[in-house]
Amino acid sequence: MSDPRTNDPRMNTFRSRLPGVVYGGDYNPEQWPREVWQEDVRLMRAAGVRLVSLGVFSWAMLEPADGEFDFSWLDEIMDLLWAKGIHVNLATPNAAPPPWLATDFPEILSVDRQGVRHGIGSRGHFCPSSPVYRDRSRRIATKLAERYGSHPALAMWHIGNEYHSDCFCDLCDDRFREWLRQRYGTLDELNHRWGTEFWSQRYGDWSQVHLPRPVRGWVNPTRELDFSRFTSDLLLELVTQERDLLHQITPDVPATTNFFGCRLTDSHRWAKELDVVAFDCYPDPGKPHSMSVAAFQYDLMRTLRDGQPWMLMEQAAGAVSQWKTNQVKQPGRMRLGSYQAVAHGSDAVMFFQWRASRQGQEKFHSAMLPHGGEKTRTWQEVKALGNELRAIDEIATARTSAQVAIVWDWQNWWAVEGCAHPDNAFDYRDTVARHYRALWNSQVAVDVVTLDDDLSPYRVLVIPNQYLMTRQHSAAVHRFVEDGGHLVVSYFSGIVDEDDRIVEGGYPGALREVIGAHVQEFSPLPAEATVPVRAAAEPTALTGFLATASLWQDDLETETARPLAVYRKGHLAGKAAVVEHELGQGHAVYVGTRLDDDALEALVRHVLDRAGVRPVHAAPRGVEVTERRTDTNVYLFLLNHRQDKATVTLDRSGTDLITGRHLEAGQTLVLDAADVAVVRCPLSASQHAEPSSSDS
Repeated sequence: MSDPRTNDPRMNTFRSRLPGVVYGGDYNPEQWPREVWQEDVRLMRAAGVRLVSLGVFSWAMLEPADGEFDFSWLDEIMDLLWAKGIHVNLATPNAAPPPWLATDFPEILSVDRQGVRHGIGSRGHFCPSSPVYRDRSRRIATKLAERYGSHPALAMWHIGNEYHSDCFCDLCDDRFREWLRQRYGTLDELNHRWGTEFWSQRYGDWSQVHLPRPVRGWVNPTRELDFSRFTSDLLLELVTQERDLLHQITPDVPATTNFFGCRLTDSHRWAKELDVVAFDCYPDPGKPHSMSVAAFQYDLMRTLRDGQPWMLMEQAAGAVSQWKTNQVKQPGRMRLGSYQAVAHGSDAVMFFQWRASRQGQEKFHSAMLPHGGEKTRTWQEVKALGNELRAIDEIATARTSAQVAIVWDWQNWWAVEGCAHPDNAFDYRDTVARHYRALWNSQVAVDVVTLDDDLSPYRVLVIPNQYLMTRQHSAAVHRFVEDGGHLVVSYFSGIVDEDDRIVEGGYPGALREVIGAHVQEFSPLPAEATVPVRAAAEPTALTGFLATASLWQDDLETETARPLAVYRKGHLAGKAAVVEHELGQGHAVYVGTRLDDDALEALVRHVLDRAGVRPVHAAPRGVEVTERRTDTNVYLFLLNHRQDKATVTLDRSGTDLITGRHLEAGQTLVLDAADVAVVRCPLSASQHAEPSSSDS
């Protein structure tokens, strides 16, 4: 297994300066008097902080007026941090344009869909098409790179912050037309792809084409889909322009920006343009499945760059401030969540932010150093974690391999939640999260892919609600199954192509041959209605299967498939709810309804068993198990998400890196509630040649 650092000289330089698991958070010294800075760096050292993100929202402090710069305070803090051996992830501060820029050049402010121009006083209020905004953003990025490019504290560049700005101004309208010209070439092609014959929308001149501002009724769904694609591309252009100028001035310094699950930005495309993937994650302690959702997001980040380690750039030390009720993380849960990120491939554990703010919109957002200071529980846990993580430094750059993949697709997200569908309450994130949770509970390693990726390494592929499928996608799925893969695909998949045009041949057009059945009609259920489902009468591997269906029903007709489960009541009683189909050397299962969580998990386990995919390690429910691997060791992570103790009988020998305790195969390991073990298991010569059951 090759070290991912060796292929990227910038990351090689970064890891040589910051080996191990990076620990730290956002630091905003400009919010505090200078006498506080000395205390900050003293406490950072005590907590084992290695890296801080600096200057993310400091544009107004660095450039108080157009072309007038003041770097004196940043010079001082950069030197102070480096004197204590703390590195800096230095930000280009374009996420919050300063008041002078908005006042002098109001066209840099974004406009909402209703035509209202945003004011200052928050963040992300810029128009991404504005030439002035772009010029001033590049100018201050250039100044920072020229001034600090050779500073010994500089470890990496942080471009902007959580890009999420769409805009409906005239500048963006012009850029949208330009983007469409490049995409389609001619107006006739645009009319064809958008289906403008419907409702007399056909365009006779490019000047008639606009971005989707409010209309009476529903907007053309393909136009809306293209606007989402355009917005993602437009924001990515801002990132790549700054990346290029930073690389030109500081060629050895890696650059990233921080993802946060935004609907506007296609991270699959963006990740290819970054030196390292970085992510901000804020699981809600008040939601029952928040940690499986976090695990999904972490697996997505890990897979975006071919399994390379990524960075948890932000998380909360305790409570956040953005939800209706902001619950605190209970004792030990911040530590548990941090190790979960590392278990899924992160080589960094970082927070927003270092010191809790006294004023502003996020003064009640928790921090590494709370308002109560060093006596608080949060500080004690933050300090203990930072020092404890050094014990697992050796896992940095270790990789994870998976035999199972689940599909997550931004373009499908935009399309499946579009307008005028049989059910207009689709929640794509929730649907994917439910399918992922069934895999998470089954203790198997999972990659998160698109249908454009290479599917050949996987034995099992799970496709939730893939409404939008290109011909290439359909061919890839067909080839995957025919070549021996095992497929699980859920309802309302394979319905339209990349132009949101119905795939002809009956539903699901793009998948009909793969599933060996067709859908006569969609039959969504009322919000609270349910229908019982049971195993089909003929003997199947699901004998005794009972389930509850909700939200959706397909009126399925089998062709070459056979029923696995059928509806017990209602107008579809006796008809197939779930079918399975043999195709070539492989096997496909199609789920024509929304099964309850337990039933979906049972169905997924059936497919995993048939595919010969075994759990990473046996463990009680609620104990998450993952692996990371180097050429010489497997690192087994055991994370107890339960509220009580859990017992795991080890199937291998190794050493718990956190406690230093040697453990023998067959030995019982007791994990307290929210506890963690990281067991290093040396690979034998045969294991070097033959990957474990969790490897592809």
